[in-house]
Amino acid sequence: MSQDRSYAAVMARRAEIMRKAVGIDYEKFIIEGIAFDYEKMMEEVGYSIEEVRKIQAETCVGNTPLVELKNINRLIKKIAPKGKGARIFLKDEATNPSGSFKDRRAAVSVYHAQKLGYKGVIAATSGNYGAAVASQAAKRGLKCIIVQECYDSQWRGQPEILEKGRACEAYGAEVIQLTVGPELFYYTLILLEETGYFNASLYSPYAIAGIETLGYEIAEQMKELTGRFPDAVVVTHAGGGLITGTARGLRKAGATQTKVIGASVDLRGLHMASDTDFNRKYFTTGHTGFGIPFAVFPDRSDVPKNAARPLRYMDRYVLVTQGEVFYVTEMLAQLEGLQRGPAGNTSLTAAIALALEMDEDETIVVNETEYTGAGKLPSAQLTFAKRMGMIVKRGDPIKEDVPGKVIAIPEHPSQIGVIEYPVEEMKKSYLKELIKRENRSEFTETEMKFLEEDLRATREEIIKWIEEVKKSL
Repeated sequence: MSQDRSYAAVMARRAEIMRKAVGIDYEKFIIEGIAFDYEKMMEEVGYSIEEVRKIQAETCVGNTPLVELKNINRLIKKIAPKGKGARIFLKDEATNPSGSFKDRRAAVSVYHAQKLGYKGVIAATSGNYGAAVASQAAKRGLKCIIVQECYDSQWRGQPEILEKGRACEAYGAEVIQLTVGPELFYYTLILLEETGYFNASLYSPYAIAGIETLGYEIAEQMKELTGRFPDAVVVTHAGGGLITGTARGLRKAGATQTKVIGASVDLRGLHMASDTDFNRKYFTTGHTGFGIPFAVFPDRSDVPKNAARPLRYMDRYVLVTQGEVFYVTEMLAQLEGLQRGPAGNTSLTAAIALALEMDEDETIVVNETEYTGAGKLPSAQLTFAKRMGMIVKRGDPIKEDVPGKVIAIPEHPSQIGVIEYPVEEMKKSYLKELIKRENRSEFTETEMKFLEEDLRATREEIIKWIEEVKKSL
């Protein structure tokens, strides 16, 4: 007898489906209540740095170049105050097989799927990860299905997402494209159940272990190039995996004093699951629609316990505007001869603004680039934006950019800046979400110790924030 495929029935079977599709018994890591042993999960399920590097080398992943942006650095020196203007280095992840750092994640997940005997892999993603999984599956001889959230209810598709869908198909994957909404996770569960394929989740310990090599390489290469670890690494922040893996890799290499700074495109006010808002954003990842929700409630992901936990590692969080990122994308191409996609240029935009406030003897690493293509170019995205009724203009982005209404492209590099988003506020929001879900504001000693680790905060800070949150509810 066939199983009930209604939405309610499938969601009720979620835990069982995921257990079979990921091969992890998450229950063994639960300590008490909300508390689980994060490091034990990472150690027992993940792979060591040495093992991951070997796995990635088998499919030509990793060991990407780190380059100093000399022309952009000269420009920064011209507009920086005296004694300011840090040097920017760029980790060119576009040289990975499918053109982004996501190959690092996919390499380990697909390797593990093959090791466990799965015949194929499935990933639910509108981003570069789909192409990475498809590429790695082709290298390992596994079948691949990619599920994309691609269209609004009028069947208007984002140029960047359509571009990525074509890339997945080029690697031999079957691509299933859906309209925006809850059906993405629902259909993914159905496919996992029917095929018995491996869930190549972005948020498993395998995926995060794959990114640790990125942080490790940055530390190694900066030591070789400059004689010391970088003062800061700027990371485009979406679901939290890139920050988590990069920071863990930096620490494992000994770069414990390097500041980890998250950067997202400011799309506050737009609901990412909204049909009307879906095509009023022109970055499919690396924006506040992912960056804030996943930081304050990491376990909203497709696995019971998310291995991406950015608040454990983020020292600072800044926002940039869409117009600034489009401007910097052109800057990188015309000054450095590097035509790269928008996600990595989000962190580069922030790095330029941050370099202006840092001392001239300090260094910043932008931790990734991504490939570009017809649908990912500024020309394609801005043409689509105009078609959707957006105003595209030259002007001061900090003053004139309005998410969902106006894209203001700088007239001069001195107009590139950042909007500070206090990490403390996200930690308070984490506690607010937790209190609402648990319907309680009292936590055991074990749970409080977990919160100290998950929020990288003192007991006193957590108690104070809980009291503040209680007053706001």
